[in-house]
Amino acid sequence: MDLLQVIVLALIQGITEFLPVSSSAHLILPSQVLGWPDQGLAFDVAVHVGTLCAVILYFRRDLAAVAGGWLGQLRGAAATPESRLGWAVLLGSVPTLAAGYLLQAHGAVLLRSALVIGLATIVFAILLQWADWKGARRAVLEDMGWRTVCVVAFAQVFALIPGTSRSGVTITAGLAMGLTREAAARFSFLLSIPVILGAGSLKGVEMVQSGSGADWLAAGLGAVIAGVSAFLCIRWFLAFVQHAGMLPFTIYRLLLGSALIGLALTSG
Repeated sequence: MDLLQVIVLALIQGITEFLPVSSSAHLILPSQVLGWPDQGLAFDVAVHVGTLCAVILYFRRDLAAVAGGWLGQLRGAAATPESRLGWAVLLGSVPTLAAGYLLQAHGAVLLRSALVIGLATIVFAILLQWADWKGARRAVLEDMGWRTVCVVAFAQVFALIPGTSRSGVTITAGLAMGLTREAAARFSFLLSIPVILGAGSLKGVEMVQSGSGADWLAAGLGAVIAGVSAFLCIRWFLAFVQHAGMLPFTIYRLLLGSALIGLALTSG
């Protein structure tokens, strides 16, 4: 990859990993429009590591409190809001990790055509806006019950469909269950940690098994760019969404999905 490709793809991964706009929809554009080749497994692993470091760094205090409460409960202490949140993140990640592993193990390939991604981008954009309008938006993370955790957890499985957006579908489910915009976004970001770790690990194993060479300079630069952009994106999004809501992202997704469908129809 040349320098421009490294920068663009790393920025796309870093920003779209946490915004509800679908990374699949954005990553297909450079290959379809510019004819860029696949970036390779090493680069994929590197940008996943970058975004994982970003979310861990941003939520380091929350994660320390959650780990302390969770470990304390394992030692016999009473349950706390932090320990319950720890269980929610762990158990809430199981359906997606299990589904992703089964797809990988059985060699299943979900169609990643521009048409499918465009349609998914539009459909889940409409659901996101519906949840933002209809949700009660009163519950904070401390109020989150197991019913909400289960709904968000199983909604996250739909993120395996290209074009859905992992953050988008989990925020949609959280809003539909009455969480505030900030609470839905924070839970979505915390849920991303096991999922990104699992996806990165699978890609890492695949890279080792394939024995393919790696451009470590491009991978390292990609990890840094993805990590920095993801960190800034999380901070911006949590502040922006509280007063602006989801409408700007819905409009953007509708336009993006329409463009992808148009691209698929004209190129076909």
